[in-house]
Amino acid sequence: MNETPTLPKKSISGLLSLIILVMLSACTHRPMVANNNSDLSANTRNDFGIGVEQSLKNHSDKLFGVGSVLDKPAPRSSSNYRRPGQPADQQLLLASGLKVEYLTREAADQTDMMALWPDDNNPSHLITCVEKSRSSIDESGRLNPSIQRIDLRSGQVVTMVRGLSRCDGIRRTPWHTILVGEEVIDGAAWEIFEPLKVTEQLIHDRADKLVSDPLHIAKRPELGIKAWEGLAVYPNGVVVSVDETRPGAIYRFVPRQFWQGQALQSLDQSPLASGSLYAMLLDCVGTTPHSNTLKNAGCQVGNGYWLVVDAESARHSARNEGATPMYRAEDMHLDPAYTGAGVRFCWTNTGNPKTRHFAEVMCAVDHHPDAYLQALDTTSNKTRLVTETNQVASVTVKRFIQGDPIFHSFDNLEFQQGSGNLYVIEDRANGSIYACLPDGEDRDLRSDGCIRIASVIDSSAKPTGFLFNAAGTTAYLSLQHSKDKHMPLVDGFRSDDILKITGFKP
Repeated sequence: MNETPTLPKKSISGLLSLIILVMLSACTHRPMVANNNSDLSANTRNDFGIGVEQSLKNHSDKLFGVGSVLDKPAPRSSSNYRRPGQPADQQLLLASGLKVEYLTREAADQTDMMALWPDDNNPSHLITCVEKSRSSIDESGRLNPSIQRIDLRSGQVVTMVRGLSRCDGIRRTPWHTILVGEEVIDGAAWEIFEPLKVTEQLIHDRADKLVSDPLHIAKRPELGIKAWEGLAVYPNGVVVSVDETRPGAIYRFVPRQFWQGQALQSLDQSPLASGSLYAMLLDCVGTTPHSNTLKNAGCQVGNGYWLVVDAESARHSARNEGATPMYRAEDMHLDPAYTGAGVRFCWTNTGNPKTRHFAEVMCAVDHHPDAYLQALDTTSNKTRLVTETNQVASVTVKRFIQGDPIFHSFDNLEFQQGSGNLYVIEDRANGSIYACLPDGEDRDLRSDGCIRIASVIDSSAKPTGFLFNAAGTTAYLSLQHSKDKHMPLVDGFRSDDILKITGFKP
């Protein structure tokens, strides 16, 4: 079984170019050096790895579809950098060939992850999560925006829902609803039907599911009560997601009834209406009987399985059952280029650079995406997800990208259609956007290399919500957390910039 996506032609050509470069270097007895690379100290100029990095930059057009790339992030800006009248190109440093414009400067403050609607091919709107805690924004008690939609032609921003707390993860489902999650300790998933018909609706009570429009908005507690962020939806209605905490588990929701491709007439027909929740446990021992005394401590890559947990107390249940912990897991996406058996999904572990944990991208292959039965394993005394033939529904996890002192604090991810490249967004001041190659046919199981293609100029802002259209030629990006006392309020609330970046060549 091949768990590695097919290597794009651009990656193959880049590797051939690198081989030629290495051969020429060997023939001339001259080391490959990185010219003008301010991120690297002078005493490492003869390092072979620097030559590899330089080759990635020299061939960025063929490998990544952009021109000359950025050797370093944007320099730190002055306080309250964001002001009215600024051109969009004063918000981002970009690799040559890329252009940026504003979609809007009136998105609600802390706009985070986004989804295109009604599809990625010909979208009309962005549906966005606002990562702001539930709070009143005026004397009348009016709550801050939680979910908005942005017209991609006019840039008009409409508030759809108020009353959630820290809306963050968001996806368009295959059955044409919007699924969002709340990044708080008692966070829940919520599903929205016909989102263009939802305007200025209110979540009266998050815990009791009291909403102003129950025909279009429903709480989905069976997907897990936890701190939501990254999530991915399988074509059959299975949802994998993270608990954005330290430590937090990876979860899999299995619907009672898989989606079979039918159009929904109401939210009651959604596969998310009922089902069971599981958490991922990597045991590193295969089928050998073992003691669970240490709750599988020390195993974060390798083979594992899904064990039953209680949805209403997902975090406590997962920890009690010994689910594998991750260090602040955040965004998550399915890999559209994966051609092996099962489903491949990847997520970020943001880490903490102050403790020398420079973040990582992990990728898993869920080998049995259609599994739905449960069975008790008498060796471990755990109830596991199994197939119809009573085979354990296994999952295999690998580390795909390892952070470093320059490239770290990974938050958002996005796969580019066509190239198979993975874009990784840093969650930090002057955060950068990196493009990373898929794993090729070499021996290792990791990305073949990454380059910096953008960096935020405003030091108080952070990039987030990055996503491509279906063609992989246009991307959208939110700049959140900006200190912007000079900017006017919008509907009584602070605002964020949403950028449109064009010129990508997948």
